[in-house]
Amino acid sequence: MSQKQSNITLYTDSTPNGIKISMALEELGLPYRVEHINISTNKQKEPWFLEINPNGRIPAITDTFEDGNTIRLFESGSIFQYLAETYDSESHKISFPAGSREYYECNNWLWFQNAGLGPMQGQANHFFRYAPEKIKYGIDRYQNETRRLYKVLDTHLASSKSGFLVGDHISIADISTVGWVMWAGWAGVDVSEFPTLQKWEQMLMARPAMKKGGDVPKPLKIKEMLAKSPEEADKYAKMHSGWIMKGMGDDAQK
Repeated sequence: MSQKQSNITLYTDSTPNGIKISMALEELGLPYRVEHINISTNKQKEPWFLEINPNGRIPAITDTFEDGNTIRLFESGSIFQYLAETYDSESHKISFPAGSREYYECNNWLWFQNAGLGPMQGQANHFFRYAPEKIKYGIDRYQNETRRLYKVLDTHLASSKSGFLVGDHISIADISTVGWVMWAGWAGVDVSEFPTLQKWEQMLMARPAMKKGGDVPKPLKIKEMLAKSPEEADKYAKMHSGWIMKGMGDDAQK
């Protein structure tokens, strides 16, 4: 059975969640268009985009469905499942055969990231970098939970014969998770505390498709910025804190 032709538009920005979908698309070798949703301008809240994702978040994609009409996909886990089932059901470049042991293991780690690591590290980012008040309890709570989840990953990877989270090749479980691990320092977590996890990150990002996807929609500079002085990172955080606080205020009034 021939694979259907993609007509994918990716709506994204350079965030831990945003870059995972472009990484997956590059690993699959699928053509796609990019619409840069600059979240600092609240483009994701504009009515046209809310028609694609009512939650007003990136990433999202549109594609032509089997009936010839446009389908919208939002939430990265849902997008990953769509890409795997629609474009990877035969070659299994980033997935595993439906019903196999690896298929279910992959789901375990995909949802571990979506329901655990992402939300916890996202809150660590907020309290550590963006909150107008430095609330020690909030910072400690979310940094420590991020470290705990990193330890779960590190321990699991130490037992992996292939070096990947599941099976013998890269999968949506790896791709979903690595974007967040790349941003560990932004949450105030030192990934070198978890040597196997750090080695895994380096292995994944040495892949040309992963590097290319990570630079969509613009070159990813988080590592370089974190390598600079703490003052540079603080300056960047303060620059973005304003629109984050404004967005929270706007949402509270709705």
